[in-house]
Amino acid sequence: MNKKQETKYELILNAAFEQMKEKGFEKASISQIVKHAGVAQGTFYLYFDSKGAIVPAIAERILEEQLGLIKGEVQENDSIDRIIEVLIEQTFKLTDRNKEVIKFCYSGIAYYDSFQRWEDIYRPYYLWLEKKLEKAIAAKEIPQRKSIAHQAIFIVGLIEQSAENYFLTDEPKKDEELNLYKQDLYHFIKRAIS
Repeated sequence: MNKKQETKYELILNAAFEQMKEKGFEKASISQIVKHAGVAQGTFYLYFDSKGAIVPAIAERILEEQLGLIKGEVQENDSIDRIIEVLIEQTFKLTDRNKEVIKFCYSGIAYYDSFQRWEDIYRPYYLWLEKKLEKAIAAKEIPQRKSIAHQAIFIVGLIEQSAENYFLTDEPKKDEELNLYKQDLYHFIKRAIS
């Protein structure tokens, strides 16, 4: 994409994100999205063939933001314990902030796209964590495993599933519950990788 195309793509993506967050997937229309983006309706179809086709792009944006926040907080020499704390904290913050969008991302990506696309979206996150795990193994913080790749997938999946279980259910919760929930998750992961 050239710079002008990238800008229009970003405008559409931003508008879709905001409209779907505000109105939900079903009620947000392509005409509302392009109006909010300030582009012609035909421009939408240059990038996406349907409203559902934008869902993987939104999911990718959320994950890129999450990984960016995590990388911004993790220092080069941080222990694996500190990295897990950051993963949990940032995943929970982002899940809480984007819970309405995350709800339709899951259903949308399953319905409109393949699960391979989901794996492609997560690959940079998995690879980043694999490198951190390799460094922790080299520093003898955690024992060697046959498959660091699997371990990275398990950790990311468990943290995300836990955050989604916490924020996407309708049960009322208290702040102290959240802190205990995150502490329990941290200790569970720590025991699993030690």
